[in-house]
Order: sequence, then C-alpha cells, then structure tokens
Amino acid sequence: MLKIYNTLTREKEEFQPIQKNKVGMYVCGPTVYNYIHIGNARSTVAFDTVRRYLEYRGYEVNFVSNFTDVDDKIIRAAKELGISAKEVAEKFIAAFYEDTAALHVEKATLNPRVMENIPDIIAFIGELIEKGYAYAADGDVYYRTGKFKDYGKLSDQSIKDLIVGASERLDAEENVKKEDQLDFALWKEAKPDEVSWESPWGPGRPGWHIECSVMATKYLGDTIDIHGGGHDLTFPHHENEIAQSEAKTGKTFANYWMHNGFVTIGEDAEKMSKSLGNFVTVHDILKEVDPQVLRFFLGTAHYRRPVKYSDKAIEEAKINLDKVKIAYQNAHYRLQDAVSALPDDAGKLALFQNLQEQFVTEMDDDFQADNAMSVVYQFAKELNIYSEGEAVSEAVITKALALYKAMVGVFGVVLEEEALLDDDIQTLIDERTQARTDKNFARSDEIRDYLKDQGIILDDTSQGTRWRRV
Repeated sequence: MLKIYNTLTREKEEFQPIQKNKVGMYVCGPTVYNYIHIGNARSTVAFDTVRRYLEYRGYEVNFVSNFTDVDDKIIRAAKELGISAKEVAEKFIAAFYEDTAALHVEKATLNPRVMENIPDIIAFIGELIEKGYAYAADGDVYYRTGKFKDYGKLSDQSIKDLIVGASERLDAEENVKKEDQLDFALWKEAKPDEVSWESPWGPGRPGWHIECSVMATKYLGDTIDIHGGGHDLTFPHHENEIAQSEAKTGKTFANYWMHNGFVTIGEDAEKMSKSLGNFVTVHDILKEVDPQVLRFFLGTAHYRRPVKYSDKAIEEAKINLDKVKIAYQNAHYRLQDAVSALPDDAGKLALFQNLQEQFVTEMDDDFQADNAMSVVYQFAKELNIYSEGEAVSEAVITKALALYKAMVGVFGVVLEEEALLDDDIQTLIDERTQARTDKNFARSDEIRDYLKDQGIILDDTSQGTRWRRV
C-alpha cells in the first residue's frame, strides 16, 4: 500500500488517486532566465523518481510541469542580453531539456508556458474579481488574502502570524495599491518597454502565483492528485495557489502536496540558490561529472531530506553506481554459458523475488529511496554471488536481471550493454589472452595498459576476460 507524506495534513496518507490506476501530477517548473542549478535539478530528479515509481507500480501518470517564461528576472535578463523576453525563455528552455535529458529525466507529458496561456489567466482572474476574491487597483489586480478563510493551512500559519512580503518576487512599491499588505498580485501593470498583454485592467502581465493555478486546473482538472515542488515553494507560492484555485472552483485543489528538500553546500550546509549567489549550474557540473553519477547522487536520497553537495558525495555516488552497474554486467555476461535450468532454481528465484518485494515495501513508504537502495545493493551482492558460481541457470539470471533493471530504472540508472568493441580492440584482447597463455606477461600488461588508456577496463574471471568502459 503506497503512502505519501502530505504537507497539508503533515501525515503519511494512503494514496488513493481520483481515477483508478491514473495519476494527475503537477510540479512547479523553472523560471527560465538562466541555466538550472543543482537545487533546481534536485526537484526535477526527485519528482521524476516519484513519477517513475508510480509507473513502476502500474499507474498511468499525466505529468504536467510548467515553464515560467515571463517574469521580472527574465525581463532583466532580456535587457542585459539585448534580446526579447521570449528569446531568453527559448534559450534556457532548450538548455533545460538538454541538461535534464543528460540526467535521464523523462520529459513531462506537457510543459505549458505562461505566454501560451494568457487568455486563460485573464479569464481566471476575471472570475476571482466577480466572486469578490480579487480587485483591480490602478492597472494591477490583487487577491484578497483575508477573504479566503483557510489561508495559511498548507504552511500551518495564521494570517496574523504571516510575514508581509515573504515572497522574493513582491515589489515593495505595490503595497500602496493594496487593501491589505498580505494581498498578492494576480496581474501587474506594464512598465515602459516591458512585454505585456491587453486585459480588462489595462496592459500588463500575470503575477507569479496565478500561472500555476491556471495551468494545473486547465490541464489536469479542478482537483488534481499530486502537486509537487521545492520546500521553499510551500509559502507563499503554493499557499497562494490553493487560495486562488479553491476560491474559483469551490473544490479541493490538490489531494496530496509533496515538497522536496534543499541541496546544501559548504561547511555550514547553506541552502543553494540563485538569490544567495552560491549556486552551481548543472550545465557547468556536467562538464566534469558524469550525468549518471549526478543523477544517482540526487535521486537516491529520500526526497524530503536535504542533500549536501560536495566532491566527496559525488565520488561516493560514483563508487556506488559502479557497483550497481557491474553487478548487472557480471550476471549478463554469464548468460553466454548458462544452462537452461538447475535444481535450485526455485530457491534462487524466490530469493530475488523477495528482494524485489522488499524494494516495493520501502518505496511504498513515502518513496524511501535511501532504504530502497539498500535493498538494491543487497540484490547486487546476491547477483554477484550467483554469477560467480560454477554453473548458472538462464531462467534465474534472466528473471533476476529483469527485476533488477526495473528496480534501478526507478532511479534513472541506465544498464544497457555497451556497443561491441571495434575489431582492432577485440584483436588486442585476443592477443592478450594468448600472451597470458604463453606466459608473456610483459606483452599482456602492455595491452592492458593500452586499453585502459582507451577507456576500457579488463576483468579476468574464471569464465574468461571481460571488458567494461570507464
């Protein structure tokens, strides 16, 4: 039974989707004015892992994640670069797809953009005004926070205790137009030379919070199964989404709220963010770090816990990922001399099946990735032990590999076999085998060192010489 920790109730709850075997999932995407940093990637990888596990458990997932492609930061970047806001957004949306593809993140079912949904946003705001939840003020439109009686329920705060201007995106100059200091902008009056659209309140552009309410309900319905994002979005962004959406529809906006932990950096474990200026972009990291290693580092920690980024942590992730891959390669290699069946097959199959069930138990408990990976490491150990046996069963190895590949696939690990060696390199491997037979160890070592320089590691086993790429 799958349970999810719901930020709204602050409890683990049994997951019951609105439609049987189908999940509607919305995750707040990036503001595309720069390359994503590793903190952004944490959220992207965390919810990709959640999505993959839901699919592993048989759910059909409709995964929607937006791009904020009009925003103060995008407008500033456009001015600095001397291009339009749309061109800035296109540049960094392309970069997002490139970086996340390297991390083996599945593309969302849909990535809607603000600029493509302006008419829907204007209509949504219009309904809030009609219902008395919003008001126009000199070209701006604001949400009446005090009118929504449950405001603060997600972040567990009362209106009296809330801090004015908690969002970094609020402009202090707006406060003079507001009825109440906690009211937030739904529509912003256009400034000179800024991108804008015509509206009943004059030319302008959407506020930050309204876009996600509009796109989530437009593409997933008035009530969605899961809404996710970084922990820092709980207040005010997600709180404001609830207020907007539920005021308009009169229905529960999302049944389960999920928030991932931060990436920290440095000795004092400071949160990594662009606003603090201590961020490292994925674009730059991937110049030095294998994307599979970075994905493994980010995805195998429990999504709600913070992770500390360091060279040591990346090196540990590399070592553990290698163990996972090598176990698969060792077992796959034995298929070439496996017999169809052996007397102890039932026991071995039960062993691997039991480990798979333990994996499901851990992941069903609010996606406990760290505990699930402990099961994967045990599975890898048992695979290695079985692969080293004098005789192995094709039936056991085939089943074990299928279970193993599906499990590690939840974490985005790629296990497919490498391409065949070039004929010239295979010839060298054959020559080395003969040199060892002839006890010409100098030549044998020379070939091994040469192949190592080509990025190929040789493993001498009782079944013959195997190779793998560094």
